[in-house]
Amino acid sequence: MPHASTTVTRPAPVTPARPRSPLLTWLAVTAVTLGIFSIVTTEILPIGLLTAIGADFRVSDGTAGLMMTLPGILAAVAAPAVTVATARIDRRAMLCALTLLLALANILAAAAPAYWLVLASRVLVGVTIGGYWSIAAGLADRLVRPEAAPRATAVIFSAVPLGSVLGVPAGTFLGDHTGWRAAFLAMAVLTTAVLAMLMLLLPPLPAVRITRLAVLRAMFRGVHTWFALLLTFLIVLAHFGAYTYVTPFLQHVTHAGPGLITGFLLAYGAAGILGNFLGGAALTRHPHAAFAAAACALAAATLLLPVLGHGTTGALALLLLWGIAYGAVPVCSQTWFTRSAPHAPEAASVLFTASFQATIALGALAGGVVVDRTSPSAVMTLGGTAAALTAAAVWLHFARRPEWPAGS
Repeated sequence: MPHASTTVTRPAPVTPARPRSPLLTWLAVTAVTLGIFSIVTTEILPIGLLTAIGADFRVSDGTAGLMMTLPGILAAVAAPAVTVATARIDRRAMLCALTLLLALANILAAAAPAYWLVLASRVLVGVTIGGYWSIAAGLADRLVRPEAAPRATAVIFSAVPLGSVLGVPAGTFLGDHTGWRAAFLAMAVLTTAVLAMLMLLLPPLPAVRITRLAVLRAMFRGVHTWFALLLTFLIVLAHFGAYTYVTPFLQHVTHAGPGLITGFLLAYGAAGILGNFLGGAALTRHPHAAFAAAACALAAATLLLPVLGHGTTGALALLLLWGIAYGAVPVCSQTWFTRSAPHAPEAASVLFTASFQATIALGALAGGVVVDRTSPSAVMTLGGTAAALTAAAVWLHFARRPEWPAGS
């Protein structure tokens, strides 16, 4: 699912249409943030519930992994399609409509009597991801005063690691104690509350930056855009190809129980928050090194898990390293996209969202094929290999173009 940086270059901010009190503006920022939190949590919630859902419908872990594949595919299509098709519609109305769609998707998943209906709900999740992310990425400077826009952006995208550190472990805990359907029902309730907040707190947001297909096509003419696509493909493939199946690994290799797995996921998410801020800080002065370090750490964690992950201490230590590494990945990837096209930030966000989500789908699908035919350990090894290739590609780029993307 997409994620963003606080260090990106933006055009001149667009101030709100009418003066609003500081309290109301920050409440609006909070509402948008909670919307992203709901989306992130809903998208990756099946990771913690994969085995339980598969057992309930008598499908393999690889088939259950389709719950991660489908949203990625649909989000990749929806990011440009929804953004272009609704370019002239008030952004407040679009965010509310997409949040309603997410609530309906969670209700459908909670009530689904057959696995194909669960997958149908994940299609709706994918549409929401693609549309909401592409719109929300550029809203900070329309909700607060120009000088507060960087801080508002940081708040909005803090929902990404928080979805991992709070949402997924909480959903896994709830699923373990009351059933996986209760976790989706709880998300439906939360999303409905967020919808009410968006309706009450967001000001009118008429479309002012229209993204057309021609703008998106023009981005593909730049070599920097293609390199950002390559890096995103490799690192996201590495992460989600392995992380989608981390629960089966912890069950079958580490022999961890449900409670311990929930604790591991919580620790991973907390490490992700740290990685997010470390990556954002390092990007300003050392963009190549930040991305390469994240890729190297992710490679080390996943390659060593089959070796050291048989014990709880080794598994926990490597998951913490993994969390720090991946926490920096979205901020690195999104920043490289935006700096490849500083004149079109919304188009850069659309392309970032589409590529990120498409690779999530591919990673989950590839990991599912591997885990069904071999073992969870083999998935970790392949993920580590892809992460190592990412690090090599970054350093090769640095050798040829050391000045980019340090400046826009």
